[in-house]
Amino acid sequence: MDSVIDSSRHVAIIGAGPVGLFSVFQCGLLKMKCHVFDSLNMIGGQCTELYPEKPIYDIPAIPIINGIDLITQLKRQIAPFHPQVHLGQQVIELIREGDGWRLTSTAGTQIHVKVVIIAAGAGAFGPNKPAIKNIDKFEGHGVYYTVKNRELFRGKRLMIAGGGDSAVDWALSLSELAEKIYVVHRRERFRASPESSSKLHALAKQGKIELIIPYQLNSLEGEQQELTAVNVISFDEQKKIKKLEVDALLSFFGLSSKLGPIHNWGLGIKNSKINIESTTAKTNIEGILAVGDIAYYPHKINLILTGFAEAAQAAQTAFFIVNPEKGLHFEHSTTLGIPTL
Repeated sequence: MDSVIDSSRHVAIIGAGPVGLFSVFQCGLLKMKCHVFDSLNMIGGQCTELYPEKPIYDIPAIPIINGIDLITQLKRQIAPFHPQVHLGQQVIELIREGDGWRLTSTAGTQIHVKVVIIAAGAGAFGPNKPAIKNIDKFEGHGVYYTVKNRELFRGKRLMIAGGGDSAVDWALSLSELAEKIYVVHRRERFRASPESSSKLHALAKQGKIELIIPYQLNSLEGEQQELTAVNVISFDEQKKIKKLEVDALLSFFGLSSKLGPIHNWGLGIKNSKINIESTTAKTNIEGILAVGDIAYYPHKINLILTGFAEAAQAAQTAFFIVNPEKGLHFEHSTTLGIPTL
């Protein structure tokens, strides 16, 4: 546990997802050194934890990239700026001290910085688990809430539960390598994009996917910790039970998230969002900025690329807080290059 206050850096970034990492890059371009905190034990946020192999199509100039590769590229991009990264630590205390802020983490790490950029996304998150007896017994041995390695499911019999984009997207993706896929949903209509839903029904007509609708999960069967079958029950008055032999259950019922201590910092949080000025990323407290999914302003679109733009705005704002006596002559990166810190 480090109880010594580190005052050698300018900016603390809370959240090591893609927007938090790009904030490091933008601050680095302006010769500001960063600390980065994340409650997870790896950088990447939801990209790493929830959809490392899920394709992302809306990163400019990159037609398709999966979550883990996006994070790998961002790591390469920020490497010249040598951020101090604190993983597996949640910032639990934020106190105004002198001309900056003192942060304390769950690991006892303390730092003093001029600016705090909150890039915490939806906060600390976890999957919404189905209310099935003993489901925890099979977690990691047949029950999964994320797909971190598609190859794990090659030649397997899979059940995918859920009706949103994640469930449908993974059904489409894994149909390329699984032996059999059942998709279980409580109603005939899926909440995924119309195009994805159409593809799902097309694969069902071809026999590559079997739609189990309207049904919901009922119970699990297995030997020791290995899953062998899932029982589903019809979502109607008849309550018919159907047993389906599978090797794995992939459950996609969304996420539950908690902002934790951030709620106690006086930021006027509403619906787990922090109101900011869209052109500066400023919150209601001087020296605290917010970017990415946690930040809100009217007509905002929650995309990674939106967060990237907010990171650039936040870095510009942070520069004037860190350097109140200096002016800033804007230069494009092609002219500026990568400064040495």
